Amino acid sequence: MDGELTASGIDPASVVAAEDIGGGTYNRAVRLRLADGRRLVLKIAPSAPGLSYEHDLLATEAEYYRLASGPLPSVVGAGPGFLLMTEVPGEPWNRTPGAGPHLRAELGAIVARLHETTGDGFGYPQDPLHPTWPSAFTAMVDAILADAVRYRLRLPRPAAEIAHLVRRHEPLLELVTTPVLVHFDLWQGNILVDGDRVSGIIDAERAFWDDPVAEFVSLTLLHDLDAPLLEGYGTARFDAPGRRRLTLYRVYLGLIMLVEMVPRQDTNADRERFVSAWLAENLDAAQRAL
Repeated sequence: MDGELTASGIDPASVVAAEDIGGGTYNRAVRLRLADGRRLVLKIAPSAPGLSYEHDLLATEAEYYRLASGPLPSVVGAGPGFLLMTEVPGEPWNRTPGAGPHLRAELGAIVARLHETTGDGFGYPQDPLHPTWPSAFTAMVDAILADAVRYRLRLPRPAAEIAHLVRRHEPLLELVTTPVLVHFDLWQGNILVDGDRVSGIIDAERAFWDDPVAEFVSLTLLHDLDAPLLEGYGTARFDAPGRRRLTLYRVYLGLIMLVEMVPRQDTNADRERFVSAWLAENLDAAQRAL
């Protein structure tokens, strides 16, 4: 930890308290309090292998915070395998009882602001970008399917069949022509609430340049699109092509959630059955949409 602090211009001797932050499933996070009163968070990447896209994720997270506008941490320092940033006030939404529906509208407005950040190519920032969204998305799906084969994971459908199903939707993906910076991990654990407001968005290491519709996979994880969120975002509803693309992105997230259990040595059989069933449901929905 001393090396990461020194590289960021922070004297390790100025740290008066350090506390590991639980709840994460990939990077290690440490909350730091400095003698001058500053509160920082240091994230350190694991050395264990993971999925194909899980490399240089903290560089992606740093880029997200530097580019996007919203209640985000500020980058203090970054380098190979680490990210030092300011701590954002608040508690994770999933640990905050009584958070009302009005916060969904506020969250929608925050996400709309985040989505004002656009780029010049599609895909993960840590990988070479693609000129089109269909080429980027099919490559991303191919990579996670290759991971499934490498880890000998049994999927609800054969990997080749899933890849073919996604490619049959390429005309639908061609409707997306502007790369938008999407967080893609906005479940309630990564949304902070402070009192009666949404105070922060954290853990952006899974971000990529893509269709803004993809953001709503984690925002509506395991439930349908809700009116307060959409009204805050600035759209009353999703059109039919948008909903069909949302199903494809749910397939992608379902694949990630299922395959990542292997390198993380997650042996929770109930979770595996649940995620597999959710993935199968979305694969069926994507098939019906053709």
